[in-house]
Amino acid sequence: MVGTLDRMTAVPLFAPITLRGVTARNRVWLAPMCQYSVDARDGIPTQWHLVHLGARAAGGFGLVMTEATAVTPEGRISAQDTGIWTDRQAEHWAGITGFIKEQGAVPAIQLAHAGRKGSTAQPWHGRGSVAPADGGWITSGPSARPFGDLAAPVAMTVEQIDATVQAFAEAAKRAADAGFEAVEVHAAHGYLLHQFLSPLSNRRTDSYGGSFADRIRLTVRAVDAVRAAIPERIPLLLRLSATDWADGGWTVEETVELSALLSGHGVDLFDLSSGGNDPGQQIPIAPGYQVPFARSVRAKAGTPTAAVGLITEPRQAQGILDEGSADAVFLARAALREPAWPLRAAHELGVAAADAPYPVQYRRGAYPA
Repeated sequence: MVGTLDRMTAVPLFAPITLRGVTARNRVWLAPMCQYSVDARDGIPTQWHLVHLGARAAGGFGLVMTEATAVTPEGRISAQDTGIWTDRQAEHWAGITGFIKEQGAVPAIQLAHAGRKGSTAQPWHGRGSVAPADGGWITSGPSARPFGDLAAPVAMTVEQIDATVQAFAEAAKRAADAGFEAVEVHAAHGYLLHQFLSPLSNRRTDSYGGSFADRIRLTVRAVDAVRAAIPERIPLLLRLSATDWADGGWTVEETVELSALLSGHGVDLFDLSSGGNDPGQQIPIAPGYQVPFARSVRAKAGTPTAAVGLITEPRQAQGILDEGSADAVFLARAALREPAWPLRAAHELGVAAADAPYPVQYRRGAYPA
């Protein structure tokens, strides 16, 4: 479903956008970023998550997305990741979604399964594999091929694949019940769905490996299951790594083809990132280096897109929309440095303070005209 402008504005970055029955107040969105900060036993979001996400909602972001939130215990990147595989987890998320909505932002959740990149240490403890004896677990993936120096996964059976699809569906229903107003399926950065997409990690010879049609099968099934599990009014987003940046890997052309297909399966917006599935990737890092992927999918699949990756300055973000490359921008590290980035952006782009997304409690601190 194509996003629509609710009103005209001289600053498109601050124009609302509607996807299905949900309107985000602007096009500056908080990207999902793992915090590695929950109790390793339960996957329940904490006060840290309330403050981290709530501060960005109060800081003016139009949509605020959670970190990669696991649909199963073994789907976590680390034991300190959030989850939504239990009702108790969903109950705790409900308090956070309520606060985000009170600030005028759209609460969104990214549903994820880490696959072979799971059971790792927190980044500040080295990121290596954590053994089952130390609180980790045996990981799974499309094939028994490890990612770099991480522990080798076990190739998933068809029954395990079916159970994973069901886990995505159940997590999506919990997310909707917990008050999330947008759901994103994570098929990027070398995690499970991406692992199935890429020939570098998927060496299966059954109906889930080999040809393009077979490698995309799990992602299509997960998208269909999530779409069926959430209300019609809730938009569905899909994050894709547009390329593996490695010979023989997933390509931009395949990303465009998959996006065109999934736009007919109820995906309302594609969130275009890249890389993460091959330690030998060669990424030409530069400001906005992933924007062309969003532009290609938007033009060829005819579905709204969001750009992400080294978008740091207001005029840069505005230019991405002005040139028609994307319909929204996700901020990651810039948002960690500056929780109220949208308020500064509104000032620099000439949005009147009265029209900027200030909480009433902060209006006395608004940038002067």
